Amino acid sequence: MADVKAGRNVEQDIRELVAEILESEPQEIGTDAHFVKDLGMDSMMALELLAAVEKKYRIVIPEDALPKFTDLRTTVTIVEGILKKK
Repeated sequence: MADVKAGRNVEQDIRELVAEILESEPQEIGTDAHFVKDLGMDSMMALELLAAVEKKYRIVIPEDALPKFTDLRTTVTIVEGILKKK
């Protein structure tokens, strides 16, 4: 049951994590905004986001997926895919 609820809120949860890391407001995080180019996220912030997502959902994100974490839409898609396999 928790996974169903998590699935519905993955985008909002990750948007809030990104906003917290970037010290901005969630509504300022566009779905297709590139984390680095558009939002100014650096490598340490990206690692912080990765760790926060793994902790929040109690998942392990495969190393080969890390370079794909470039925007909110792609990140949500990857996380939802991992959650469905869980």
